[in-house]
Amino acid sequence: MKQIKRLLYWLLSTSGGVNRGRIIELLREKPMNAHEISDALKLDYKTVRHHLRVLEKNNLVTSAGGYGKMYFISEMLEANMEYFDEIWDEIGKNKINKRRMR
Repeated sequence: MKQIKRLLYWLLSTSGGVNRGRIIELLREKPMNAHEISDALKLDYKTVRHHLRVLEKNNLVTSAGGYGKMYFISEMLEANMEYFDEIWDEIGKNKINKRRMR
């Protein structure tokens, strides 16, 4: 198993993984800043910032700018998006559906 696949599995299956997966899905569509992500996902701004830091620290997203910093999917993640899709289909979407059933 490639190292990126292990990293994605760990980041998506642990606490907060669902939110990280949802953020990746959004950024896949278009670059956004933390406020836009917070509004789109209806998550607390500080929660979004935390997950963005985790994703950026692990080289899955990159950022540009100062105030209103924009976030993008990293080249590494973009080149390995099939692993994200595979893992997200397996665990991420199941967690979202379980949350909705509660």
